[in-house]
Amino acid sequence: MHKNRFTRIGFILAAAGSAVGLGNIWKFPYITGENGGGIFVLVYLATVFFIGMSIFIGEVLIGSLQNKDAVSTIENLAPTNKKYWKYTGFTFLTGIFILTFYPVVIGWIFNYIVLSINSLPSNFKESETLFMTFLKNDIFTQIFYYTLAFILIAYTISKGVKKGIEKLNNILMPSLIIILTILLIYTVQLDGFSKAIEFMFYPNFEKFNSSSIIVAVGHAFFTLSIGMATIITYSASLDKNVNIVKASITVVIMDTLIAIVAGIIIFSIIFTASQEPSKGAGLVFITLPAIFYQMGTIGIYLAILFFIALAFAAITSAISILEPTVMYLVERKNMPRKNATYSVAFIAYALGLLALLSNTDSFSTNLTLGSKNLFDWFDFISSAILMPIGGILLAIFIGYIMDKKLSKNTLVPFMGETYYKIWLFIMRFVAPISIFILMLNEIGIIKF
Repeated sequence: MHKNRFTRIGFILAAAGSAVGLGNIWKFPYITGENGGGIFVLVYLATVFFIGMSIFIGEVLIGSLQNKDAVSTIENLAPTNKKYWKYTGFTFLTGIFILTFYPVVIGWIFNYIVLSINSLPSNFKESETLFMTFLKNDIFTQIFYYTLAFILIAYTISKGVKKGIEKLNNILMPSLIIILTILLIYTVQLDGFSKAIEFMFYPNFEKFNSSSIIVAVGHAFFTLSIGMATIITYSASLDKNVNIVKASITVVIMDTLIAIVAGIIIFSIIFTASQEPSKGAGLVFITLPAIFYQMGTIGIYLAILFFIALAFAAITSAISILEPTVMYLVERKNMPRKNATYSVAFIAYALGLLALLSNTDSFSTNLTLGSKNLFDWFDFISSAILMPIGGILLAIFIGYIMDKKLSKNTLVPFMGETYYKIWLFIMRFVAPISIFILMLNEIGIIKF
């Protein structure tokens, strides 16, 4: 085993760590309940296993073929007269946008781990006041935890694939699964468990419509960390003997199961407390802390476990976002890994400070453009524009530009010729068209 190569399980845990993030825990459960429950889950599973996993397999395919950074990979796989496709590899710059706000949220999570130990809010009004005061006025505490998050992310990347990324994921991902299992076992006996199951899985056709399909496609795409060269980069460090199709399927299954389990846990707790489900930061930082307090001593332990699990999911995703840019600088610019890591981290950290400050009362006016502050703009640009563009370009490159014999000879032994033809059809037609419609919907050009 090469010292800079993932083991099979190391790659699966690292790729799953990249895929499993905040969206699994604070977004997927809510959109499931709001878009028809069981019928939405079926549509989501179909889209994640056809569109999402097809692009995921495509990224693993080209990454494992070249074992280089994303730009070099696409450049080497492009025909001689189409080397300009190498610029598709620069979709790793999307990660810089994401790293401007993602560690800010990790900092919030760190703060709530400490709050869970010391003093959870006693009611919903207090909880809302506590979070909004922290967000808008407690600048130094936010910067402290934000800096701590960045140091952890950068240090891990600086240690390399084996000693950094794989080692950390081999600890955090099993720990995340163990914590979620403990929480699930506890919530099964709560009064709200059956209602949570009904909310997420009972088919409600009145809530399901054309926009629900767009939501399903969108989450299937975004949840797997595709469209920003992360999986290409991780796959470049994948051992040649690994069955890339089986490994991809395993990652997608892990990502989906964790999202479903997280939803069951969260809504079992919420419905037991006779509260209505919400989404995003309001769910995690306002609703749940107050409920945990009302549960007494056991609630404190549940809160600590929950926020640690959330931190693990977020950290493993953030690490994967930084690696593609670092690998590009190491491979193409011959920079030492530590220099590359801390150079990129410094730029992202500085921009992230502005994003953090844009949420505060003291700086929001100067850091707001139009209807969005800088934090929201970074989120919008990365998720609504850059990631979809990356996914579309990659699907077109694999489907039309790179040598079909190469993809066929590599994938057919793992999936068979029939499934290969289905995969290629999805890459050529279904994936780019679906993602393009999704992007237009996210931007607001069309609405379903």
